[in-house]
Amino acid sequence: MNLGIDDLPVRDELRGKSPYGAPQLDVPVRLNTNENPYPLPEPLVERIAERVREAARDLNRYPDRDAVELRTQLAKYLTDTSGYEVGLANVWAANGSNEVLQQLLQTFGGPGRTAIGFEPSYSMHALIARGTGTGWISGPRGEDFTIDLAAAEKALAEHRPDVVFITTPNNPTGTAVPAGTVLALYEAAQAAKPSMVVVDEAYIEFSHGDSLLPLLEGRPNLVVSRTMSKAFGAAGLRLGYLAAHPAVVDAVQLVRLPYHLSAVTQATALAALEHTDTLLKYVEQLKSERDRLVSELLALGYEVTASDANFVQFGRFADAHEVWRKILDRGVLVRDNGVPGWLRVTAGTPEENDAFLDAVREVKKEQSA
Repeated sequence: MNLGIDDLPVRDELRGKSPYGAPQLDVPVRLNTNENPYPLPEPLVERIAERVREAARDLNRYPDRDAVELRTQLAKYLTDTSGYEVGLANVWAANGSNEVLQQLLQTFGGPGRTAIGFEPSYSMHALIARGTGTGWISGPRGEDFTIDLAAAEKALAEHRPDVVFITTPNNPTGTAVPAGTVLALYEAAQAAKPSMVVVDEAYIEFSHGDSLLPLLEGRPNLVVSRTMSKAFGAAGLRLGYLAAHPAVVDAVQLVRLPYHLSAVTQATALAALEHTDTLLKYVEQLKSERDRLVSELLALGYEVTASDANFVQFGRFADAHEVWRKILDRGVLVRDNGVPGWLRVTAGTPEENDAFLDAVREVKKEQSA
């Protein structure tokens, strides 16, 4: 019996949609999913093993439901790296930043409510909105992929959304949003209708600028979300977190699943936080490589979007997917995000980046012949 999704009684807003995901292909160089290319250092691997071994002794019991030790250490990390004082009561953690965003939409969105994001941006915002029954509004961006403040304020006044997503640095474009723009959008959102404003800082450690955490002061409807997948090189861990007013942390716990963070996840994340200094040195290397990619691509005659992330958007192409395929044929996998005329490449190791640059040089030469 041939049965497809649309033959099932799925919700109408899910019909005809595709799940999120990037191609997982076995090629020599994979630069398509914004992973940190550096394996965890051996001392950290050993420390993870120690902490997990300790946790394993009590796996017959449920884990710490409130993840107090982990949230305390995440708060310390945020305070140490931003200079803005964050405490246990300001921090919540979940299984990847996607679960954090899902919990926020379950709490502040839902049927009869709407969320807005300025696209192109992280496509999971719209997908999670749809999955929680939240109406999705695609807000405008300028031709240079920055947020046009006047157009954005007009959209907020018109649609009066319940949740506003601001991604900085933005994925897939890499562009950062100035603090002044975020402040203006926050005020516009509150004027139109008291709304939650979520600043998605998944890539902030790679930015040329500072975190927007200090903007939390005096703004109870502002949330900053983060992840350990990128800067900490722990994509396989699935640990995300947010910083916000304590009332927001209390609110999202209304929808959290019981004991949602396993003891093993908490132990692994705590071990990683013990090695913050070492892991952030890798971030500095990747920032340098990211800047090298920008310079080299510009020198080759490509257009490049200014990047504050660990990836670079480059173009423009009459047929981006054709160029994606030609680069893939040379053993390098980059991301075709569906932004017309553009592709995205993750900053890898120097050797991986060299392979990518060699590939695009060959493609450029072939197209010029």
